[in-house]
Amino acid sequence: MTYVKSNKIRAQYFTALFASTALTALFAPATFAQTGQDAEARQDEIIVTAQRREQSLQDVPLAVSTFSGAELEAQGVADLTEIGQTTPNVTLEVSRGTNSTLTAFIRGVGQQDPVAGFEAGVGIYIDDVVLNRPQAAVLEVYDVQRIEVLRGPQGTLYGRNTIGGAIKYVSKPLADTVEFGAKANLGSYNQVDLILNGSVPLSETFRVGGSVASLTRDGFGSNLNTGADNYNRDVLAGRLSAEWDATDKLSFRINADMTEDNSLARQGHRLTTSGVTRAPVLSNVFDTRAGLVNPAQKVEAQGIGLTASYEFNDQIDLKYIFGQRSDESTTPIDFDSLPGADVDVPAIYENEQTSHELQVLFENDTFAGVGGLYYLDANAKTVFDVILAVQGSLINLPGLTAQTFGNVDTQVWAAYGDLTWQINPQWALSVGGRYTEDERSSIVRRATLINGPSPSFGGNGTVIATTSNFNGSDTFDAFTPRVSVAFEPNADHNLYVSYSQGFKGGGFDPRGLTTAARDFNGNGTVDADDIFEFMQFDSETVDSYEIGWKASLNGGKIRSNAALFFADYTDVQIPGSVGFTPAGGAPTFLGITTNAASAEMTGLEWEGSAILAEDFGREGSRASLNWSYGYIDAKFNEYINELLGGNISSRAKFQNTPKTTASATLNYSMPQKLLGREGALGFITGWSYRSASTQFEFPNEQLDQKAFSLFDASLNWTAADGKLTVGLHGKNLTDEEYKVAGYNFLNATTGAPTLGVEGVLTAFYGNPRTVTLSLGYKY
Repeated sequence: MTYVKSNKIRAQYFTALFASTALTALFAPATFAQTGQDAEARQDEIIVTAQRREQSLQDVPLAVSTFSGAELEAQGVADLTEIGQTTPNVTLEVSRGTNSTLTAFIRGVGQQDPVAGFEAGVGIYIDDVVLNRPQAAVLEVYDVQRIEVLRGPQGTLYGRNTIGGAIKYVSKPLADTVEFGAKANLGSYNQVDLILNGSVPLSETFRVGGSVASLTRDGFGSNLNTGADNYNRDVLAGRLSAEWDATDKLSFRINADMTEDNSLARQGHRLTTSGVTRAPVLSNVFDTRAGLVNPAQKVEAQGIGLTASYEFNDQIDLKYIFGQRSDESTTPIDFDSLPGADVDVPAIYENEQTSHELQVLFENDTFAGVGGLYYLDANAKTVFDVILAVQGSLINLPGLTAQTFGNVDTQVWAAYGDLTWQINPQWALSVGGRYTEDERSSIVRRATLINGPSPSFGGNGTVIATTSNFNGSDTFDAFTPRVSVAFEPNADHNLYVSYSQGFKGGGFDPRGLTTAARDFNGNGTVDADDIFEFMQFDSETVDSYEIGWKASLNGGKIRSNAALFFADYTDVQIPGSVGFTPAGGAPTFLGITTNAASAEMTGLEWEGSAILAEDFGREGSRASLNWSYGYIDAKFNEYINELLGGNISSRAKFQNTPKTTASATLNYSMPQKLLGREGALGFITGWSYRSASTQFEFPNEQLDQKAFSLFDASLNWTAADGKLTVGLHGKNLTDEEYKVAGYNFLNATTGAPTLGVEGVLTAFYGNPRTVTLSLGYKY
């Protein structure tokens, strides 16, 4: 049974949920059977751009979830990770030891490790420009028109290929009239948020606008060693936009955004008693005893995007998309969360990217499609120390430190196209293809130091050994196709079958020790070819098959979208690191990244919404229900690990991939005056569920997360003219404790430390119960 801190709160919430369900069961059948005014009520059409053109969600033969800005605001959604609670087979979490690095998985495919050298399995887009790295990708939700989540490989419709799926953050277009908005959030842990936005037309053809957000709160816990907050928030973010209709056919849009995160370093919770000092496990999971406080945590990110659109004629549009982004993160993480310098890891990440994309969009009564050319030039640097001073003092190596530096250049060239043929009013055939060429060049430098940290982090450590000195490059290319057939027997049903292939290029292990390479080619010595093979990992591919049914039922009152999928995942890239002591050398750690696995994923996804009742309790009221359900059976067919006995697929699990995800959101609105003003009152209750999941490929009972549920509720009032809004939002009302990430450097059999002396088994947790009052004004 899932542990809940307050049984009273739990009981009250379940009572309310049961009452809501009972009312639904009592009134829904009668409502669905009615005719007349109620029968004419339909749900609003949802427009998406998943296929690079505006379409109704029900007409798109893809598994897509969409969330409007109004919907996100009504539910008090703060950042991108909350989208994962109500999207089937999706995991979106804040990465271990950070405040703004994103861990994303869709249908079992993703990437947890944020260091340079590993490509993301899920693409994150801001207005059609991809974020090539996960740092600063936990996007704050404000001034957004909608967010779309596309599940499955994406390559024939988008510039950057993504093997698992894509998440599109679409900002609001600028209005033709003067607009201004202000919003304040006051809540638990001294939360104080202020968000301002506005736009103004400077002429009939030129508009400018922008938004700024200051987001602060105290920590959920404390550092008992330093007295500092733990899990606090201090973010300043902003966006600027300009739109120019140069002619009737030519238009430009430019967006610029920035984020500065000055939150304190997020440190983990030890799950075991320490090995040497015997420090006990703390009672508050948000408290820590971490000693690493220098350098200070800070994240700065900025980007600019330009879209130029030209309407060649009434059937052909040309579009050019330019993007440039950069970010720098300083992230000090104390792996063992103790005062001593034992597996303390200060790190710096620097990323830059520039992309160009040229598109041709075509649409007439018979054909619709997109073709494009894409180029990406990106650089990612990572430098970090692993400070093992406590361990070093025991073996006469004072101030022992292992430093890693990685520098990865990536160049991507791609050509893609996707064409839909409307054979007749019922049948449509879509065919697409993509050719991708990824060129990866990597520098990996590793060294062992004594007498303190490296100069990169203000230390004066002395190099006693160089353990990696690697410089290599390789090219990875592939052609990946897509085909789908859609059948619409009438305007309310869309059935489709599809096949798509995804591809992610290989690279070089940024934490590999070239001195640990073996004689792979059997010539009696470890030469350059052996080192290259030891450091390199190859591309991975996935073949995805999907059957879907999208339906609008009961006169438009019910929307139901379901999909069955099967994916064949080959040459799966498995990154990891282990504690390692070379013969006659100092303790360090060893990066092990291989294409060790092949796997299969089979699953089901079902999303929908329904109008349950109209004029129920009060004239003008409406009760509606949104739901989602996801099931995935992800298993390794082969997983080769020579250190653990060859094929160990029976012991391995898919990380960050619960078998079952589900959610239900009940929304009731009615006319209600407030302070003499006409308006509408809305009450939203939300439930989300995730079954048990593992943090890594090999389960650990203490670190892995058991099944749990989250309950949220919101109460909103909006003035009839839309100018004034008041909201009260409760998150995680039962104060559930649930893990989202962690570190494990313990021997799986003996429990002995494999890195450091105290033992590293630490966890990071999702947010506790919070309550927020929101006040908004729009002009």
